[in-house]
Formats: sequence, structure tokens, C-alpha cells
Amino acid sequence: MTDGTERSSLGRLGSIQIALMHVQILGIVAVLGGALYYQFLEDEFPCPLCLLQRMAMILAAMGPMFILAGREGRMPPTSPRSRFMRGYGMSIVAGLLGIAIASRQVLLHILPGDQGYGSAVLGWHLYTWAVVVFAVVILVSGVTLFFADLLIPSDIAPNRAKATRITGIVLGVVIAVNVFATLSESGLRWFVDDNPTEYRLVDEIDSEIDDSK
Repeated sequence: MTDGTERSSLGRLGSIQIALMHVQILGIVAVLGGALYYQFLEDEFPCPLCLLQRMAMILAAMGPMFILAGREGRMPPTSPRSRFMRGYGMSIVAGLLGIAIASRQVLLHILPGDQGYGSAVLGWHLYTWAVVVFAVVILVSGVTLFFADLLIPSDIAPNRAKATRITGIVLGVVIAVNVFATLSESGLRWFVDDNPTEYRLVDEIDSEIDDSK
């Protein structure tokens, strides 16, 4: 519960920011969904750098989700201002890590004649688009923090709880699918091949079944 002094300092545009945080989370979820589409429907196996970029995107989405979950009392009580700073700080750190990883993959395929890894979308490969996504995450998070005094939402908005729960469920499902996809590709090993061509978990299960016969 915030006191009168802190409540009066909460942002006048907080209700708009709440909607924008849902948009940010679902936007990242859409990008991850696109990556899963290419993996499962186009049979393109993500490489280790691809998987690390997905993890960074999940962490970037967890920033605004951390703020929203705190508002609904799903986390230990902290002030709205503290949650706001920590949440967007998390997104900035995720964006910096992600843009470094994605840039590394871009540089691996920058030489003339290199066809790149995986399919191109509108002329760019997924890891190139990832650089753009992470740059947008950093920019949006930085601008949001700059105008924090206007944008920090209060904790009293029961009519928004349903939207937050739905967004949280959607993000949770995408995280679970990514965990399953990564485990399927790596099997029971701690690493994924540089150029994966199969789901090792399936092979390992088939091998165990054959051995048990």
C-alpha cells in the first residue's frame, strides 16, 4: 500500500502505460511465435545463438510482466516506482545481451556470398530482425524510464486484472513451448550442435525403447 505522498507522485498517464506494457509483452510473444513457426512448420532448427536470442527476448518480456504481476499482488509487495524501475531495467539488460548475441550471428554471415542461416523474412534473416527487436526494446525501455514520472501506474486497477492474467498465461505458454523445443533439440545434453539437423530427444527416447525390447 502506498502512502499519500507516493500515490500523488504516480504517473498521470499510468493507465495508458499499463496498456502499452501488455502490447510490449504480446509484441515479443508474436516474435517468438514467428520463430516457433519456422522451427516446427518450416523445419528450420534453431542454432545455439538462436536459442540464446529467444531467452533474451523472454527476459525482455519478463520486465513489463514483473511490473504488471506486482500490481496484481502476485509478487512480494514493493512500491510501484521500485517495480517500474526494476522491470524496465530488466528489459534493458535483456536488450543489451540480446543485441550482442544477435550481432554476433550477423557478423558470422556477413561475408559476400554467405547465404546466412535459415530463411530470410522480407530480405533479412531472423537474427538480423532480432537486432532490430532488441534495439526497439532498449529504446522503448529507455524512453519509458525517462518519462517515468508520467508513466508509473498505481496499484489500484481491478478492471485490468483479467487482461494481465491473460497476457501472463500467453507468455507462460510461449515460455513452456520454448523450453520443450530446446529440450527436444538438445536431448539430455548440455549443448546444441552448431548446425542442428534433428531432435535428439526423440532419438534418445527411441534408443531407450529399442534397448528395453
